[in-house]
Amino acid sequence: MRGASDGEVDAVVVGAGPNGLAAAIVLAGAGLEVEVYEAAPTIGGGTRTAELTLPGFRHDVCSAAHPMGLASPFFRAFDLAAHGVRMLRPAVSYAHPLDEGRAGLAWRDLDRTVDGLGQDGPAWRSLLGPLVDRWQGLAGAAMSDLRSLPPDLVTAARLALRVAEQGSPLWGARFRGPLAPALLTGVSAHAIAPPRAPVPAGVGLVLAALGHAVGWPIPLGGSQAIADAMAAELRRRGGRIITGRHIHSLSELPRSRAVLLDVTPAGLLRVAGDALPGRYARRLRSYRYGGAVCKVDFALSGPVPWKAHGCELAGTLHLVGSRAEALAAEREVAAGRHPERPFVLAVQPGVVDSTRAPVGRHTLYTYAHVPHGSPLDMGDAVTAQVERFAPGFRDLVLARHAIPAAGLADHNINYVGGDIAGGALSSWQTAMRPVPARDPYTTPIPGVYLCSASTPPGPAVHGMCGLYAARQALRRRFGIRTDPLALARAPSAGTVH
Repeated sequence: MRGASDGEVDAVVVGAGPNGLAAAIVLAGAGLEVEVYEAAPTIGGGTRTAELTLPGFRHDVCSAAHPMGLASPFFRAFDLAAHGVRMLRPAVSYAHPLDEGRAGLAWRDLDRTVDGLGQDGPAWRSLLGPLVDRWQGLAGAAMSDLRSLPPDLVTAARLALRVAEQGSPLWGARFRGPLAPALLTGVSAHAIAPPRAPVPAGVGLVLAALGHAVGWPIPLGGSQAIADAMAAELRRRGGRIITGRHIHSLSELPRSRAVLLDVTPAGLLRVAGDALPGRYARRLRSYRYGGAVCKVDFALSGPVPWKAHGCELAGTLHLVGSRAEALAAEREVAAGRHPERPFVLAVQPGVVDSTRAPVGRHTLYTYAHVPHGSPLDMGDAVTAQVERFAPGFRDLVLARHAIPAAGLADHNINYVGGDIAGGALSSWQTAMRPVPARDPYTTPIPGVYLCSASTPPGPAVHGMCGLYAARQALRRRFGIRTDPLALARAPSAGTVH
């Protein structure tokens, strides 16, 4: 562990997850001296990889598939490939099996997906095709600061119209069969909320469109590769990272002109204490955390024996059954109950990455949606859901490792009660996280900024919360108005700072 700086630095970042590292890279790109403090012994936050089950089996601790790693404006500027990260794209971005042995398959190829959806193929194309064609504008709208007009207003309007349809009782009007609506509902459930609502619908539409536009890539070697590449670039720019240092109070930090906190509102309350004005502190205390996950990882003796053809090619699968079953399961979670058959998200890295397990072996990443703060080990329920769509799965399990929702904060303090989204994704809170304010990143404490997923645009590995917070710090504290995307680029990516 590197020791803390004895003197003053220009800026301090607390938290070495994707947003904290993105903020630090932008600040260092402006020529500032930057230090990053991370409570865990390793960097990464939601992009950690570790041997959780058996030696030689490498599992992603939180995030596993990364459409935002290719689509977000920050990562397009940063250029993961130029930093040595190989993003491997499965031919099938995601799949949604049903009980009768069929599955909806979201191929990276939109035409192939349309062909496989039969009578609902044209409806799928009309819903997603215009978003796929202008995916950069879609990414700009979905990952904006929610305070500025997105650059591609036409695509933003198209997205809004589709959200209004899919987030309302009209959500099934364009479909006739079971596959297409189930396929779309699976991605909408990533919001860990009942999918027939505006925010889950928006999440589903964006992720579905990106599945065709850029794919749902899996980093070679694990998600840790993303964090390691960001850390290496930060160090190249002169930044320092101190791990194993849990910051309990702002007073523990070295003197600096700016402090950027990759923490939740609960974390801000904890480290800022009485320095926060009463009204702002009350708003932070009223911030709501949402549904949670129980993470379950498997070491397997072979590939998962999916019953439905095509699932063996998918990087990600949504295991819950029909659209109606998905809606019912998410409503149970929202009501604080554990569904008998929970929504399970599964990722099989071995489809594209043979480095995750010994030769001939495989890993399976899963999590189940559960109520906030759930203490239950859902390993048996998850195993049953996988077995439901892959008979014989149990016979392949060499080892299993589970982290209940109540224990996730021990791995990442930002996962309050097992909420991996940094706060409930209701319409109001998504737009106004962490508090209703024109500038959601600047706190009432001079020079202190919030840069976590509890700020716009919210969860996912995209780095944009860090970029926007760094932009505010540069302008307000240092008088630097350079485009932060230009500062995110390394010289090797073709941009001179």
